[in-house]
Amino acid sequence: MVNLKNYSIALKHFGLLLTFLLIVSCNQQKFAVSKIEGKKIGITSEYSETSEIENFIKPYKEYIDKDLSSVLAYCPVTLDKSKGEWQTNIGNFIADITFEKCESVFNSRTQKHIDFCILNNGGIRSVIPMGNVTSKTAYEVMPFENSATVVELKGEQVLEMINYFITEKKPHPLSRIQFTITKNNLPKDILIQEKPLDNSKSYFIVTNDYLANGGDNMTFFKKAISRTDLDYKLRNVIIDNFKEVDTLKINTDKRIIKEN
Repeated sequence: MVNLKNYSIALKHFGLLLTFLLIVSCNQQKFAVSKIEGKKIGITSEYSETSEIENFIKPYKEYIDKDLSSVLAYCPVTLDKSKGEWQTNIGNFIADITFEKCESVFNSRTQKHIDFCILNNGGIRSVIPMGNVTSKTAYEVMPFENSATVVELKGEQVLEMINYFITEKKPHPLSRIQFTITKNNLPKDILIQEKPLDNSKSYFIVTNDYLANGGDNMTFFKKAISRTDLDYKLRNVIIDNFKEVDTLKINTDKRIIKEN
């Protein structure tokens, strides 16, 4: 006669053993992704708005639109990066205010001074039109999340930078540095803060993090002696300037001179 109690215990132990073996077996298997599939869904008129969502975000949208559209300052002329061979009025403006705003931040943190500023022409994505300017204007001009970075370079890398300018032939924004390009496409009369370039010293240059990482083929930045990230978005530099002045200050002084 079968002892039901012992039979029940045996079944219980067998079940535990089977579970253990299954767990061990699964743990020993190695899984790998064999294929990833995706599908592009375009945002077209085929997809209508959802009234519930639109009503939910409406007050937030109205608040943001009002904030972005508030007049902050006045621009006396249209600032446009397409007008200028070696420099542009918008490039001068953005480089100047980047230098000025970042100099105070850098000095307060390090007790050192920025020598000059260089940015990239491609980072400017819109004009600053003549008339009232707003925070929205700044977002249109500088839609990227780039932040200001101070890079320390030797004088020989600064010369490398200037030769890069001559080769590229693009009006990259500059401030507090100027030079002349000879008929033979060589640099001369290089001045930083109105003093001749000294190859034996190092210079602190404010730029954006994209260029500091070697973007736009500005590989000379990778030879930096030091780097200080200011956590200050260039867009906020523009907005802060708009908030602090009544009328934008536009400098048209020559920073790059080409000999005829």
